[in-house]
Amino acid sequence: MSNRYDLEKIGKIELHLHLDCSLSYEVVSSLLPSVTREEYVSDYIAPAKCTNLADFLARAPKGVQLLQTAVALRLATEDLFRQLAADGVIYAELRFAPLLHLDQGLTSREVVETVDSAAERMIRETGIEARLILCTLRHFSEAQSMETVRLVEQFRGSRVVALDLAGDEAGCPIDAHIAAYEYAREYHLCRTAHAGEGSGPASVWETIKLLEPTRIGHGTRSSEDPELVDFLRRKRIHLELCPSSNVQIIPSIGTMASHPIDQLYRAGVSLNINTDSRMLTPTTLTAEYEKLRDVFGWGREEFLQTNLMAIEAAFVEDTVKQRIKARLVGK
Repeated sequence: MSNRYDLEKIGKIELHLHLDCSLSYEVVSSLLPSVTREEYVSDYIAPAKCTNLADFLARAPKGVQLLQTAVALRLATEDLFRQLAADGVIYAELRFAPLLHLDQGLTSREVVETVDSAAERMIRETGIEARLILCTLRHFSEAQSMETVRLVEQFRGSRVVALDLAGDEAGCPIDAHIAAYEYAREYHLCRTAHAGEGSGPASVWETIKLLEPTRIGHGTRSSEDPELVDFLRRKRIHLELCPSSNVQIIPSIGTMASHPIDQLYRAGVSLNINTDSRMLTPTTLTAEYEKLRDVFGWGREEFLQTNLMAIEAAFVEDTVKQRIKARLVGK
């Protein structure tokens, strides 16, 4: 049995995955039939090496522009579940910013209802357990962030489980989003936030102090500050690491061999492996596992432990966690 076959068959957890940035060519061409595969590669996939996070995110609107109707949102959700099923994913959290999908008359509530309904149907169809995270964005106003967190609260009990802050970390301050995270804490809503991707350890410290998330989206550059690494380990703040995306975006990480995932894992930090965006960064979890195997010598133990850490940090009820853990360890 080949190593690739082994990695394809491993049950996988995906915690950091952007719906609107994970459109396959098949779904893009169904929504915009004039797009050729060559145009998809040149216009929808980000360069293998971007100047910075803002350069990477400049490609994201192409996908978002296609997702302005209920039909398009349903197709994108169904498409992503099919990608996950082919990748051996058994639990996933999909994230999107409802306020980005209002250009053709949908309300933010209708956007969430549409994705939630499609996810519910695909969970039953594929057997993949999944939840939804609603994103506010760095360039949003305080009012927009508050609208987003209130949607998380209003959809409590559905597949919607948490709030995230995404976007251009280096270009936009965090201040406008403090009130939304205070609201989330007051209403006991789960919280993650992007940090340590477009900026360094100071951004992670600031995010932890002001927003108090239990998880950090990326957090990759935390490795540059030993005190921060120790803090993350002691407080069990989980890092949603996205290796290939990080290599693509972060100038200081020139190759996979320079990625700090192995260093952080050996330091005892809670973390897992994610794809981030399967369109902007054309990858799968199987491909990520292969790279970590080839570069760092990771094997079944490392992949099992990081997936167990992922489900422990997941924004899902304990009964589901126990069921997923049993599948991971083969019981």
